Amino acid sequence: MTTLVMAMNPQRAEDVCDAATRLRLDERFDVRWGSDTFDADELARLLPGSDVVVTSWGTPKLTAAMLSDAAAPKIIAHAAGTVKNVLDPDTFDMNLAVFSAGVRIAESVGEYCLAATLTMLRRLPAFDQAMRADEWKPANVRGRELTGKTVGIVGASSTARAFILLLKPFHCDVVVYDPYLSDAKARQLGVRRGELEEVVRAPIVSLHVPNLPATEGMITSEHIKSMPDGALLINSSTGPTMDYDALEAELSNGRVFAALDVYPQSPPALSANYTASPNVLLTPHIAGDSVEGHQALVGFVIQDVVSWLEYGQRGESCVDLNALSRSA
Repeated sequence: MTTLVMAMNPQRAEDVCDAATRLRLDERFDVRWGSDTFDADELARLLPGSDVVVTSWGTPKLTAAMLSDAAAPKIIAHAAGTVKNVLDPDTFDMNLAVFSAGVRIAESVGEYCLAATLTMLRRLPAFDQAMRADEWKPANVRGRELTGKTVGIVGASSTARAFILLLKPFHCDVVVYDPYLSDAKARQLGVRRGELEEVVRAPIVSLHVPNLPATEGMITSEHIKSMPDGALLINSSTGPTMDYDALEAELSNGRVFAALDVYPQSPPALSANYTASPNVLLTPHIAGDSVEGHQALVGFVIQDVVSWLEYGQRGESCVDLNALSRSA
């Protein structure tokens, strides 16, 4: 029987593996479960003689030394997002089969982006704030609808694609900036391509780029100043992508709206222009964090691991290690 290592403690395993998947693991694999005190030493003890290792948040990094032995597993299934957090770069050329649940997490992020868009367009924070202050209806505050709006997407990542799919019923004009997005892929997604300057001038802008040197500071002060009055900026990707000082200036005068889930540092040090403004929705990096989403992560990667073992098929969770230099 194929041997599988659950490289995490029981608490994390319960978080990312639902009951049905746990049964499937026990039926299909000889499973080595991590203990309450799971650490790098225990990981090193469990790996030899195994075929598959399932990792998640908190798993110690897998090094080339750990995986170079002939008895080490050659299949890595990451029940979390980017594999950069669990694999040393020295392992990228070791002919490993690597899987990631990032695409499943993207579904949760897509829902967050839709929820944030509707929440801010309808001015719900402003109405909530007024009600808590015993004010029935604040003057000159009226929400807007999403249907038919132009939505600018920066980065055609898996989170962007999840958001785009959820926008379909609203018949939006979706324009995407991504230097790697082809015309054919844009047609397949039902979007049109645009330059960054056009995309950031949409009334709704959502950022979906990975944290890379090339994306650091890509949304500049000038881009934010060019946003139309009343525009909404959503950032669920990475904090370094945008100029937060420039956004603060636009929020302080009430010209734009924002929904922010990521920041230059975590936790952030935010001024009152952020924390007291009804023009901004602040969340603590939870766009990809949901009960159902977490519970599905091991099952998501394991279904592709089984397809790989039995048929040599590469499912949607399969990671192209050669593309990691330009992806999350």
